[in-house]
Amino acid sequence: MAEPLLAVRGVTTFYGSIMALKGVDLDVAEGEIVTLIGANGAGKSTLMMTICGNPRAREGRIVFDGRDITQLPTHEIARLRIAQSPEGRRIFGRMTVLENLQMGLVAAGRDADPGELDRVLAFFPRLAERIGQRGGTLSGGEQQMLAIARALMSKPRLLLLDEPSLGLAPLIAQAIFDIVKELNRSRGLTVFLVEQNAFHALKLAHRAYVMVNGTITMTGSGRELLERPEVKAAYLEGGRREAATTGH
Repeated sequence: MAEPLLAVRGVTTFYGSIMALKGVDLDVAEGEIVTLIGANGAGKSTLMMTICGNPRAREGRIVFDGRDITQLPTHEIARLRIAQSPEGRRIFGRMTVLENLQMGLVAAGRDADPGELDRVLAFFPRLAERIGQRGGTLSGGEQQMLAIARALMSKPRLLLLDEPSLGLAPLIAQAIFDIVKELNRSRGLTVFLVEQNAFHALKLAHRAYVMVNGTITMTGSGRELLERPEVKAAYLEGGRREAATTGH
């Protein structure tokens, strides 16, 4: 098997004296969508942030494209073409859509590619319609689209997506997942997705991991985990009922 694009090996991460990640092993191969599911507080977002260097892994190694990035500063990690769309979107509310997109280049330390803006906006026609509008005036779904589009501006080799469906109506969340699937299909974009909406995330993923209390407890293809009784009981049944009762 070829070396994975991203390899996490035996990673432990602490917040003060509290161990948040307990020896995590995880792989993401080039061209894959890999998802990490788990309950709120399981350590999913902590792993995503640890890959980006903040907080720093106390033990273990994180290797990207054959290079050990465990001790690199966050800004240097971004320049290796690892882009993150963080939990809670964190767009710049006073900046226009265009200015937010341009910030994606600044964060990655890259020069503008004249055609990349058009290529990115082709996936997000709603953003193209609002290109001069302030980010803070967009709907929640549009802000999530903007956060992903901003990350794409640097032409990443690996896109880290942290809870993209959080706070969105199910129909809007589905639209976001459809865009991610199309980016992977048409551009070969490698995606590592952290997501509480296990049903959508597992349907989307080539492979998936389950995290419980900072430990990986299960792995398999997205389809395999969708069929596992323990995954259904813990992550799917309640979520599907909740989606059904919202009426969306």
